[in-house]
Amino acid sequence: MSNLLRSFGGPMTAVILFLVSLWVFGMIAGPQVIMIEQSLWKIERGEGGAELSNRIDGLYNQVDILSLDRMDLEEKPATPERDAKLAAIDAEIAEIQAEVSELESREIEPRKVYTWENYGLMGSAHLSIFIKTILASLSVTAIAFVVCYPIAFAVAKLATPGRAAIIMLGLVIPYAINELLRIFAWQMILNYNGVANVLLGLLGFEPIPFLESGTGVFIAMVYAYILFMVFPIYNTIETLDMNQIEAARDLGAPTWKIHWRVVLPHARPGIAVGCIMTFMLSAGSYAVPYIMTRGIAEPWFTQLIYNKFFESTNWNAGSAYAFTLLCACVVFIFVMMKLLKVRLQDIAK
Repeated sequence: MSNLLRSFGGPMTAVILFLVSLWVFGMIAGPQVIMIEQSLWKIERGEGGAELSNRIDGLYNQVDILSLDRMDLEEKPATPERDAKLAAIDAEIAEIQAEVSELESREIEPRKVYTWENYGLMGSAHLSIFIKTILASLSVTAIAFVVCYPIAFAVAKLATPGRAAIIMLGLVIPYAINELLRIFAWQMILNYNGVANVLLGLLGFEPIPFLESGTGVFIAMVYAYILFMVFPIYNTIETLDMNQIEAARDLGAPTWKIHWRVVLPHARPGIAVGCIMTFMLSAGSYAVPYIMTRGIAEPWFTQLIYNKFFESTNWNAGSAYAFTLLCACVVFIFVMMKLLKVRLQDIAK
């Protein structure tokens, strides 16, 4: 605070603090609080209330359809037959409106009831999907680390500046293309008759069902989120003094021990950030698992959340599912911090 006051003065510091507070509470804390509150209640309509409401809605739809038919008839020339049809439609509309009035008089006003039932809707089937999604996200994170660590080390310590720039450019350029297009490209590559299986056929192997087996999801996710793993690790390894590596090599340490005892401990903050980012993006991904499995495989937990919000329009259950996934991501953050022995200050760097 004192640094802000010295740098910007009182009025500007107040503006900065106001904007930061607006961002924190309006864009981060506020939506989460609303989601949590939404997950803790449901609308109770009484016994048979839902069926009664659906019946009333159906009757209103019938009135709308009959009103459109009546408008079409009114545009036609007046004839006895037309007038008879209009009278029949009016009578039917009046009959439906009378039934609506009678049903509405029996309808109980919905009540907002706080309960834990929205979390109980998950059940054993959805719980198993949740666990599989978390395990799959952990696998994607592990694969991404195995792939990205050698790249980050090579760029930071082995490659010349020119080669490092070319490698980085090769990693960044694909991200100029929309993510959905990149995912669809991988779907075509890994399709049963795609490029990958054509090459395997030329080598004498049988085609592999990458998409049907779910392998394509892991490949596409690692590709989609590779930068979020590479750059944090690269940034921390780049600050490592090369003399430490040379000293370990002069003392007779093998390559694997140099990485285990020197490079990896130094790169822990970057590894933590990369793993956290990759895991959270994987666990929260909707497009990649849906597109890469053509929507026919067992859904990821994010697809269940989408269905609760936009297909069954049960926002309360959707909020409960979303908050459960958020809790899993927060737990993962603290587990990574504990395992890698890093603090929030280290991650923030």
